[in-house]
Amino acid sequence: MADSFGSHAPRSPFRAWQAFLWSMQGLKATWALESSFRLEIYLFAVLAPLALWLGADGVERAILVGSMMLVLVIEVLNSAVEAVVDRWGAEHHELAGRAKDMGSAAVFLADLNVLACWGLILLPRYL
Repeated sequence: MADSFGSHAPRSPFRAWQAFLWSMQGLKATWALESSFRLEIYLFAVLAPLALWLGADGVERAILVGSMMLVLVIEVLNSAVEAVVDRWGAEHHELAGRAKDMGSAAVFLADLNVLACWGLILLPRYL
């Protein structure tokens, strides 16, 4: 019996490899087109080793690094929303503007999450 999502290729190492290649294409496109993503990658490259050094245990390290990974994930999704909205048309539309603003707000909230995680973990040690 076919699954509820229609006919898909059977699960195989080839399908997993193809999914990996599509993911790499998405990361490459985001890197090439989004300066904010590049900045966040540079910050991650500097702060991730610092997080691994400053975290007292595995949980703290996971929270410090994971909060930054979440920013990258949301930035990629925001870029995807913007690409779809821009593909739809260049003329201003209230819903298109709202979608872009919401994507930007999601990145902002993820940035606040990084500040909260880092602050809650590290500030008590140094105050």
